[in-house]
This record gives sequence, structure tokens and C-alpha cells, in this order.
Amino acid sequence: MEYEVVIGLETHAELSTLTKLFCGCSTKFGVEPNTQVCPVCLGMPGVLPVMNKKAFEYSLKSALALHCEINKFTNFDRKSYYYPDLPKNYQISQNYYNLGVNGYMTIEVNGSTKKIRIHNVHLEEEAGKLIHPEEIGTNYSLVDFNRAGVPLLEIVSYPDMRGVDEVDSYMQTLRKILLYMDVSDCKMQEGSLRFEASISLREKGSDKLGNRVEIKNLNSMKAVIKAIEYEVGRQSKLLDRGETVARETRLWDAVTERSERMRSKEEAQDYRYFPEPDLLPVLIDEKWLHEIKGTIPELPLDRKLRFVEVFKLSDYDSGILTEEKVFADFFEECVKILNRPKAISNWIINDLLREVKDRKLDIHNLPIKPKQLASLIEIIEKGTISSTIAKEVFSEMIQSGKNPHAIIEEKKLAQISDESLIESIIEKVIATNPEAIEDYKKGKKNALSFLMGQVMKETKGKANPKIVNELLKGKVGV
Repeated sequence: MEYEVVIGLETHAELSTLTKLFCGCSTKFGVEPNTQVCPVCLGMPGVLPVMNKKAFEYSLKSALALHCEINKFTNFDRKSYYYPDLPKNYQISQNYYNLGVNGYMTIEVNGSTKKIRIHNVHLEEEAGKLIHPEEIGTNYSLVDFNRAGVPLLEIVSYPDMRGVDEVDSYMQTLRKILLYMDVSDCKMQEGSLRFEASISLREKGSDKLGNRVEIKNLNSMKAVIKAIEYEVGRQSKLLDRGETVARETRLWDAVTERSERMRSKEEAQDYRYFPEPDLLPVLIDEKWLHEIKGTIPELPLDRKLRFVEVFKLSDYDSGILTEEKVFADFFEECVKILNRPKAISNWIINDLLREVKDRKLDIHNLPIKPKQLASLIEIIEKGTISSTIAKEVFSEMIQSGKNPHAIIEEKKLAQISDESLIESIIEKVIATNPEAIEDYKKGKKNALSFLMGQVMKETKGKANPKIVNELLKGKVGV
């Protein structure tokens, strides 16, 4: 039997606020365990939470960017569920009046676009972190409450994805949107961005959904894809044997690359949600909504399409440039200074990105400015230096932060365009390489390239290639 895979994702993104959702404790990552806690986030008796306005605004901004309908009246609810690393023994979340509902996000898959519907966007508090010692014979776990209470944005999609290509595009697109808006750092290695996949299979052509299985413990996008592929295979085998797929939650084991049963899947009523008595509802007026809308930047896909249309760049180049907001911004600043979009795009994609990767540079603190790259391209176009020398100058710019003019002057890298000087060098090269001339006369065209290379070697790459080529052809009788 042929099956259709049906996939939905829950995304958890820790918000980039300086303090926690309901108290003033720091959200800084990587400090000593249990040093960023207070009576509020430790759930001590008698304490009262106070909502972090910035976290709420980040959540509202995200819901708007995902085209959600905004609930003008929203409040928090208690989710009665035991988390060993959340000391209150309940979680403050949203259930009855989610911040945003019925949104969508457009993804690109294999050259076409598709809308993935967003069921809801809501704000909740993060749990702490359990640490399980790996020493043989240990039978205990440690708990770090530093993360407990960090603001957590949850984005729940509808089951609109039909394969791992769509899932991968959804994850990448959502990550870029959150980064563009600067609401989350999305560092999966630090747990600030996590995905949970719900997978079910149904007979191809059927409208009836199969029993869904939720997969947790997915710490990378690669793990999400592997878990889905494994789960599709596992469920297919069960259905082929006439068995029923249990509706359950499973954990992904990255070592064995298998999913293991965790528990039967809960229904919403199992959490016994009720309105959080210690927090007032939030009323969102039009003025506040308008202010938040004004902070949303042009989002990645829109920016990519504009780069193709306005700057006449290829779909590929536009995709690379808009992958990170910092590079898209850098590109546009360069174009404002020098209207050479294709040349600027080539330098960013082929040279700047390579230097960033090789030198492990912080992309948010680049050692060169748009004005410097624009100046370098202008110098090349004027014929002051060759494209080969320009690579050397660019590398030095990254290393020292100096302007290209200063580097060219210091290292005496200006291009030689004196025809009489170049002609004398050509004559010297011809005199010392008679065999190359003979080869050329016998029809070996690469002999001319060899002679050209020798001239450039004699001038340490400084000779104007166009002048060298013309004079050389004249000397060998082309």
C-alpha cells in the first residue's frame, strides 16, 4: 500500500530578553548552575510573578510576522504537569486565549512556494535542565534551575508538510525569520531553538488522518529529518502488517538513530488548564499593535524576491545574501555607495563569506565596512589593480581593517600600465622562452597563456592583463 506522510511541527524558541519571563533573574547562558534563580522562578510559597513586557512584545512581533490573527484579549493559564526541572510543579503557559492564531508561513521547496498554516503562537515559561551523570553506577540526576522561567515562544504548525524537504525548508525559514527580527538567537547547540515533530501516515488519496506520533529530544535540524525518516519507515511496517500505530510520544536516540516509546499521547484536558490567578489578562489596543508592526523588518523571502527583481541577481545569489540579515544589510549598504550589485554580490559570496568561515569571524562584528568593499571594487574597475592583486588586498583588509587605498600604497601594489615597460618585459620573456613561441606557431594555443603567466610572474602580478594580452599577441603575430 502507498502512504502519504503528514507532518506538523512544534517550535520552541527562547526569547532574547535580558531577564526571565516573570522575574528579574538573568537569562545569560553558560553560567554556574543555580546561580540565576530567585524565589519567583524557584516557585517559593507566596511569591507573585510579574510579566516581562519585552518578552510579550517579542511574541506579539513574531505572531504578526507569521500573519496570525491577534487575540486582543489574551491571558496566561496554568498547565498542570509535573516537570522535575520546573520547581512550581506547573507551567505558566497559554491555552484558551493564545496570543496569535490562524497564521501562515510561506516556504520554498524545489523552486516553488507553499503556505504552511500556523495553528497558534503563544508565550510560556521555560523549564530548567536535568543533567544525568554518565559515570557507571550512578543512579541520580542533577538539576540546574538557571533556565527555569526563561521566556519561551511556542509556534505550532498545522500538519501541512508532506515530506522532509518541506520540513527542512520550514525549519530554516522560521529560524531566519526569528533571527531577522532579533527576537531569539536560535542557537540549537544551546537549546534556544528546538523542534518537536508529529508524524502520521495515511493511505494515499485518503483525507482521514492516521494516528500521530510525537517525537521529542531533537537537538538539531538534522536530527529532526532523521527522526522523521525513521518514523515513516517504522509506521509503514506496522501498517503493512495490519497493525495499528499507537498514538504516543517517543524520544529520539541520536546514538542508535531510533525512536523509543516515552508515554501515551496526552490530550489537552489531561493538563487541567485553568486561568493563571496571579497574572492579569493583557489587552492589546490598536496603538500598541501598530507600534509593534512598525518594528518588523522586511523578512527573508520578501527580501530575496526583491533582490532578484530590483538588483537582477540570480535566485541562488539572492538566497545566499539573504541567508543572514547582516550580509543582506551589508550588500545593500554597498549598493548605496556603488551601484554595482552583481560585482558586490560576487565579492560577498565568494570572498567575504570564505574569509568569515576560514577565520571564524563574528558576522555581527565584521572587520571591514561596506564603504571599504565598495572602494575596492571601484579601484578594480578603474584598472588601478588587477583582480588577482585585489584578492591579496581584500585579505589584508580583513586582517588589518585598513582601507584598500592605504594597503595598495603601503605594499606598492598599483597596477603597471606603462606600455613601454610592459613591452620590455614581454621581449625578455619571449627571449628566454623560444620553445613556447615554436609551440604557439605549431598551433598550441595554451603557449600564449604560458607566456602571459610568465609576464605576470615577472611583474609580481602587477601588470595590466589587458595591455599584456594585446602587446603579447602583437609580438607573437596573432
